[in-house]
Amino acid sequence: MIMDVTEIQKYLPHRYPFLMVDGILEIERLKRIVGVKSVSINEAHFQGHFPGQPVMPGVLIIESMAQTGGLLLLLEVPDRENKLLFFVAVDGARFRRPVVPGEQLRIEMNVLAWRGDFCKLEGKAMVDGQLAAEDVHFNSQLFSRHHRTPESRAVYRDKEKQLVLAVRNLQ
Repeated sequence: MIMDVTEIQKYLPHRYPFLMVDGILEIERLKRIVGVKSVSINEAHFQGHFPGQPVMPGVLIIESMAQTGGLLLLLEVPDRENKLLFFVAVDGARFRRPVVPGEQLRIEMNVLAWRGDFCKLEGKAMVDGQLAAEDVHFNSQLFSRHHRTPESRAVYRDKEKQLVLAVRNLQ
């Protein structure tokens, strides 16, 4: 493992209970990352999803993929402590098998395009070599952590318009 959870927390703002990546196995800068998420019965969502037959919610599989891909992107951002990375779109998700406590999710994310503060990634998640989720395409955008003033909201709206145009151009 080349990054453990302690090292990951130096880059990602997420913390327990919402940190969804436990380790990084491979990194190819600006291109690819492979991470793992160990699925434990102690995670709060299993209390209600589903009692007697716990299954990791698909949205949390997607979130673990987004965090893993986000880590790859944040490694390249020099002032990352002043930025937040949001995934702004997800397309094409297909879930192929349930993920249950005791399993380890292997997450593979690849960069498709990267322009300025905008990035498009694709990924898949596997358990023991079997696909759990595939064909997942993410669009991510960096934003300043300080966009709460009326002036910065106007900048945010302009960025949002630019993002819509950028997504259209990438498709």
